[in-house]
Amino acid sequence: MSGSVRFSGVQVGDSIPELVLPPIERLQLALFAGASGDHNPIHVDEDKARGGGLPGVIAHGMLNMAVLGRLLTNWVPQRALRGFGARFSAMAFPGDVVTCRGQITNKTEAAGEKLVELALTAENQKGDKLLVGTATVALPE
Repeated sequence: MSGSVRFSGVQVGDSIPELVLPPIERLQLALFAGASGDHNPIHVDEDKARGGGLPGVIAHGMLNMAVLGRLLTNWVPQRALRGFGARFSAMAFPGDVVTCRGQITNKTEAAGEKLVELALTAENQKGDKLLVGTATVALPE
């Protein structure tokens, strides 16, 4: 986590350091189900997932959202987050490598804070966008 990011040091169009995670594992899905309370069998049971019309077990959408949040908190402290949201746009599967990226889209000032707005994406190794989102962070001068 960087404490050195400053409002004056970033420009619209700048990218923040990307986050690339190891391939999603089934154990990770089981652990996330327990931690999140989302025990939908489509995330851990191959037969149930296929029975529901899926090609197989899928990762929790909120697992990918958490990873996208980690992209932000690797860049700035959590206390700097002012807004964070995303739209789920594709499914992730065991074995997928998720890459998260962010790009600064605007710099503003509001309520005495210097704010940076970002466009965010989480993609798999094929370039499919799993999540598309936005965030607003407050930065020191």
